[in-house]
Amino acid sequence: MAKAQAKPAPRVADPILQSLFDVQEATLPNGLRVRLLANPQTPVVSLYTFFQVGSRNERPGITGISHLFEHMMFNGAKKYGPKKFDQVLESNGGRSNAYTSTDMTVYYEDFASDALETVLDLESDRMRSLRINDTALTSERQVVMEERRVRVDNDITGIMDEELGTLVWKAHAYRWPVIGWMKDIENITRQDCEQYFRTYYAPNNAVLYIVGDIEPKKTLALVRKYYGDIPRGPTPAPVLNAEPDQKGERRAEVRHPAQSPALMIAYRGPAAREQDTFLLDILQYALTRGEGSRLVKKLVYDTQLAVSVGVDWGWRLDPGIILFFLELKPDSNPREVEQALYAELERLVKDGLTERELQKAKNNLRSDHLRELATNSGRAHAMGHYEALLGSWRDGLSLPSVYAAATNEQVREVARKYLAPEGRSVVTLLPSAPEADGAEAVDAKEVA
Repeated sequence: MAKAQAKPAPRVADPILQSLFDVQEATLPNGLRVRLLANPQTPVVSLYTFFQVGSRNERPGITGISHLFEHMMFNGAKKYGPKKFDQVLESNGGRSNAYTSTDMTVYYEDFASDALETVLDLESDRMRSLRINDTALTSERQVVMEERRVRVDNDITGIMDEELGTLVWKAHAYRWPVIGWMKDIENITRQDCEQYFRTYYAPNNAVLYIVGDIEPKKTLALVRKYYGDIPRGPTPAPVLNAEPDQKGERRAEVRHPAQSPALMIAYRGPAAREQDTFLLDILQYALTRGEGSRLVKKLVYDTQLAVSVGVDWGWRLDPGIILFFLELKPDSNPREVEQALYAELERLVKDGLTERELQKAKNNLRSDHLRELATNSGRAHAMGHYEALLGSWRDGLSLPSVYAAATNEQVREVARKYLAPEGRSVVTLLPSAPEADGAEAVDAKEVA
C-alpha cells in the first residue's frame, strides 16, 4: 500500500505580524503597483523598487544583461544627469544599493523622511528616461567584466558554481550565471539595452514598497505625481520551464590552482510556491545552522573530514537546487568525504531529525524571520521578496505558523523525496599547479 502524503501545514497569518502590517495598496493606471506601510517610530523611510526580471528572463547571446543593466541604472537620466543620483541622495542623508538575482532586480534607498519627495523624483526619473548611450555602456561593460574576473574566473566558489549550473540545468535559463558569460557581456549592444529597458523597466513590471515615517494618503499622491505619466511597456514574454527530468547522477571535475580540494553537490528542489519549500527551510537550518548542527558536528568536528560545510537552499520562481558546499583539507580524499556526507543524508532519510534538532531549526527560523522584520528596510525587502516569489506579501506573515506546524515526518519525507542519488550533480575541485607564466588555467570536464 502506498504511503499517504503528509498534509501541508496550515497557512495562518501570525497575529503579531498582522498587527505590524497595516499595508495600503494601490495600482496606478500604467500598471505600477504600490505598497505603503507607515511606521512613525523614527523619521526615516525605506523605498524598494522590485522589477520582475532577472537572469531567468535572458537568452543566449545576452546573458548577464540583467546584471549589466543594474549598473546602467546609476548612469543618469533626463533630469538628474551622470553621478547626480547618489550625489542628491547622499546630500539628503540617504544611501542606495541594488542587486540582481535569477528572478528579480531590486533597487533600494534608506533616507530621512523629509527627503521622500526628492527620492521619488530621483527614482521616477530613471524609470522614465534612463540615459542609455554607447559611452555609458562601454564604461559599465568594463566594470562588469572585471567583476566577473574577480568573482568567477579567479574565485574557486565562482568557478565551481558556474560549472554546477551547466550540470544541473540542460534547458532552463538558470543554466547560465547571473553575471553572464564573458563573451555575451562583451557583445551586448546599446539596442539590446534599449529594448530591455522598454520591456522590463516599465511601470507595469515593477512594484514600489515604501515603509517608514510616511502618511500613506500623501505618499500615494506623490507616487501618482512622479510616476503616473510613465507609459506602460509591452507585456514581458513568459518564461517556459522546459527542463527535462534528471535520469541519474551527473559529475564534473574542475582543476584550478588551490590549497585544497572542495565539493559542490546539488539536488533539484521545488519552486518557491510549493509547500515542500518551507520544509526544506527547516532541513537546511537543522543540517548546517550553528556549530552543533548535524553536518558541521559530524564532518568538521567529529571526523574532521572537512574544514567547513554549508547548505544553501534559496527560493526561486522555478524549481531550484539544494546546494551542499564542502571545503576540504589539503590531503583529503574527496570521494571519502562524499561518502561520509551521503551516509549522513541516508541516516536523515531513514530516521529523520531528533526532536531537539527540529525545534532548534524552527526557533532559529522564527528568530531570523522576526529579526528581518524589525527594521523599515527589512520589512520593505521581505514584502517584495514574498510577493515576487510566493505571489503575495501576505504569505510571508504565515511563515511562523507554517514552520511551527511542521512535523518530523514531513521533514523526513522531503529529505527522501529530494536527496536521492539519481537526482544529484557533483562538482569536485582538484588543486593544480599554476602555469609557469603565472596565468591561472581552468580545466573543467564532465565525468561519466
